[in-house]
Amino acid sequence: MKVLYEDNHVIIVYKEAGEIVQADKSGDEPLSETVKRWIKEKYQKPGNVFLGVVHRLDRPVAGLVVFARTSKALTRLNSMFRNGEVHKTYWAIVQTAPYRDEDTLTDWLVRNERQNKSYAYNREMPTSKKSILHYRVIGGTDRYTLLEVNLLTGRHHQIRCQLSNMGCPIRGDLKYGARRSNPDGSISLLSHRVEFVHPVSKLGISVESPLPDDPLWQAIAPGEQGTGRPQSDSEEPCTP
Repeated sequence: MKVLYEDNHVIIVYKEAGEIVQADKSGDEPLSETVKRWIKEKYQKPGNVFLGVVHRLDRPVAGLVVFARTSKALTRLNSMFRNGEVHKTYWAIVQTAPYRDEDTLTDWLVRNERQNKSYAYNREMPTSKKSILHYRVIGGTDRYTLLEVNLLTGRHHQIRCQLSNMGCPIRGDLKYGARRSNPDGSISLLSHRVEFVHPVSKLGISVESPLPDDPLWQAIAPGEQGTGRPQSDSEEPCTP
């Protein structure tokens, strides 16, 4: 398990594609239990370890997951996620280059619970939710394009659905129109960076994910990844 940031109230870890964040009907061990066991062993804690889940990533998605280590942090982080005060940046490898190098997409998404899939419409529909994201092209190869995506809303499968609706399905995402699956069952979507004001210390936290163990990610991604740090007292806190 890769721990990218940790203090008394918050822990941020890297989730491999294929892992689940919380227990589900598959019966597989969730990341939350792995983190609990890691904390228990590292600090030799007796009894149960508290860990609060404040958000999730889809099973085939890799990248950063934030957990709360105290009830105080859990309550405050839940509120921050709900109010859009936690800024998440994703990287997505798409198989078709978008028409524009940078744009804001606005769609109305309808979730189909039975299919576990969302559908995008260009106008409001019954049960639809307005969904907004901003993307820009930051890299590419002769076959694929790397997009940086910032969510302005948080909807079910939002990035996967909106990029597919734009004609740019994510590599490996058969559910949303990719031509073929990835060998490991992942989709090429990475929770790349998370930024927020610490719920207790009020310092700005900015953490970046390492890249998945995939030669394409190594070839297409700019710069070195995998750093996380709190801002020092001399730095300005993140603006929520």
